[in-house]
Amino acid sequence: MSEQDHLNDDAEQLKALGYASNFDRSMSFWENFSLGFTYLSPVVGVYSVFAMALRAGGAPMFWNYLFVGFGQLLVCLVFGEIVSQYPIAGGLYPWSLRLVGRRWAWMAAWIYGWALFTTVAAVAVGGAPFLGQLLGLEIGAGASTLIAIGMIAATTLLNVSGTRLLARVALFGFVCELIGAILVGGYLLLWARRQPLSILFDTSSFGQGVSYLPALLASSVAAMFCYYGFEACGDLAEETPNAGTAIPKSMRMTIYIGGGAATFVCLALLLALPDLGAAVSGADKDPVATTLQSAMGMTGFRLVIAVVMVSFISCLLSLQAAASRLLFSFARDGMIFGSAALKRLSPNTRVPVAALIATGGIPAAIAGLGYWLQDAINTIISSAAIGIYVSFQMVVLGALIARMRGWTPQGKFTLGRWGVAVNAAALTYGIGAVINMLWPRSPQAAWYVNYAMLLTAAVVAGAGGVYMALGKPHHAQG
Repeated sequence: MSEQDHLNDDAEQLKALGYASNFDRSMSFWENFSLGFTYLSPVVGVYSVFAMALRAGGAPMFWNYLFVGFGQLLVCLVFGEIVSQYPIAGGLYPWSLRLVGRRWAWMAAWIYGWALFTTVAAVAVGGAPFLGQLLGLEIGAGASTLIAIGMIAATTLLNVSGTRLLARVALFGFVCELIGAILVGGYLLLWARRQPLSILFDTSSFGQGVSYLPALLASSVAAMFCYYGFEACGDLAEETPNAGTAIPKSMRMTIYIGGGAATFVCLALLLALPDLGAAVSGADKDPVATTLQSAMGMTGFRLVIAVVMVSFISCLLSLQAAASRLLFSFARDGMIFGSAALKRLSPNTRVPVAALIATGGIPAAIAGLGYWLQDAINTIISSAAIGIYVSFQMVVLGALIARMRGWTPQGKFTLGRWGVAVNAAALTYGIGAVINMLWPRSPQAAWYVNYAMLLTAAVVAGAGGVYMALGKPHHAQG
């Protein structure tokens, strides 16, 4: 089938779903995959949370990358069936709308949207110290906040320039990040290894056997932060030709290649740690920088950090693209205030400019909280992860509800007779992951610290509930 035939089929499928798209359908399969990969960003994910995971679970936290990866693959397979039948911009919102209904879809999109805004802020705040290291500067909380806001502003401007630039930067970021992960990880394993493989099984600092389980679960939140992003491939479904076939495949590849790269980088860093004890105890507050400087010297370290900064920028770009398409899709159906502006595409670049500005301004405000929050990165990451996982499970549960009502996936990608079993397994994993993230682990701390993630989730869901009850946006017609 020719490219024009695919474009015609895409237009007909979208028309049958009730939409006529004005997006530029110019994003190739590899560019769509690159968007998911750079959103997941193994380098950003591992480097941002490596120290936190080590302090929580020691070197055996490595196994979480395999466990979480498998669980998220189940979720990815369910998403693949849904997007293949409903390849609509905005992903989680239009999927939930068609699987369950308007109220369910509105709440899923509300939670997911705030989680995306917070993730953009988390990545920007996490990237600020690396820029300081690249420039050889010691930066405080104020400077870190300004750098984070500057990074968000820069990627907003890039995104406003159009889909073609987004696609090219995503592809460039993917190539740089994958090559960087392979080269740096390979160098650390071959020429800078300091630790034996046995550290991956040494739980003695946290307990033996079953008693280690609480530490393993606590440290798994770091791996959970590294394994979402595949859904972003579906957020740009109206900008990708042959979306019903291409996007399920690009989602799976994001898990395989992105997750594999994250696991490889984590293993390499662990085995190259100069002082494992200092990293686990927290005496070494930045074990990534310590390890890279020890292995490569300052020149090599700064070259690696330059690649890391490319990863942070491309990750931010992809995150904002996904968030803006969600906001656009929400607004196209009249489901949010300011819909008239948010659903409008630029006649020149054919991207939702107002939605992109919103997905830059809101995260910049969240990043600004870093000036007052002493442990901003951990707080912001935790808030982002719980929102993502809750909204994911609303889609997975929605798919199971739809199956019970008689829905049978009719897209070009289906799981066939395995669909119900995979759907149920994905839901079981997801509920367990949400409970794990919400579990209070600091009984000695103030209640608002110990229950910070639960409090954050309750505030977002509660605010959405109030908005839905008073404004009745789910009754609106686009």
